[in-house]
Amino acid sequence: MILAGDVGGTKTVLALFAERDGTLALQREEVLTSHEFPTLESAIERFLTGGPAGTIDAACLGVAGPVVDGRWEAVNLPWKLDEATLATTVGAKRAKLLNDLEATGHGMLGLPPSSLVSLQTGVARRGNMALLAAGTGLGEALIVWDGARHLAVGSEGGHVDFAARTDLEVELLQFLRREFGRVSYERVLSGPGILNVYRFLRARSRVPEPDWLRARMAGGDPSAVISESALAERDACCVEALDLFVSIYGAEAGNLALKAFAVGGVFIGGGIGPKIRAKLLDGTFMTAFRDKGRLSPLLATIPVHLALEPRAALLGAAAVAFDMMGGLDGPPKPRALGSAPA
Repeated sequence: MILAGDVGGTKTVLALFAERDGTLALQREEVLTSHEFPTLESAIERFLTGGPAGTIDAACLGVAGPVVDGRWEAVNLPWKLDEATLATTVGAKRAKLLNDLEATGHGMLGLPPSSLVSLQTGVARRGNMALLAAGTGLGEALIVWDGARHLAVGSEGGHVDFAARTDLEVELLQFLRREFGRVSYERVLSGPGILNVYRFLRARSRVPEPDWLRARMAGGDPSAVISESALAERDACCVEALDLFVSIYGAEAGNLALKAFAVGGVFIGGGIGPKIRAKLLDGTFMTAFRDKGRLSPLLATIPVHLALEPRAALLGAAAVAFDMMGGLDGPPKPRALGSAPA
């Protein structure tokens, strides 16, 4: 039996998988509210006692934030954990902690075509790949080709300095610097980032915010309201904000493709992408992705895919645990996670 998890500041997803005919079959899955537990160990214990578990042979968790020497400390929670404690908690001989984007990278390699939307067909070839995922924060990972298989490598690339490309982006940078001092890409390319871009453009336009929009933003997730209003073309400032957000997203995806030499392809993950799928497909994203001067022809050959599977990190963690057990060469392809098998 395998324990896999996707651990975030808002929610923690835990699941048990069993090996069947060389693949992984979901046995049980639960979504827990992270802040309701004093420690990650207590959340795991709650999950394991909530139903049949059996003997756990390996455990792997994808966790938000850096993992150094097998140790992790959460940024937005009073949680910390190391691999030895994880092994003891679940009674497993093998236990591993991964950065959540590293886990997601492993998960991307096993996704079926039905879980991917092509933003650019490009040229199919073996080589390095890259992953960019905007959600609550901005995650980036490399998926390196070693000549025989792909290896996911986590990073904290979302926290690098934001690089403005246009006069408008220079103004955005100056606006955010006045508030935050240093400005990272995550200040722009994330859920809170959409709100930051909108606030900048609203202040710049000097057009009063409509009452209906203010009321909706006060009663829900402001960034989601901005995106939904933009897609429905209900407010010009929201439309401009989403357009600028997607253009910067495409540009940073192109930056990552160059840094990783990701000729094998680029994945767009995270929770925001599927929600703004129509905007990602209108050309704004890919125009910025390819706009790399003398290397633009190379960027035009790189396949780019939007991932629709929300549990890629969980799948990736399960794949790594399976590999730790001496499973099949390369990442396995876990079965669909719709429901536990009969």
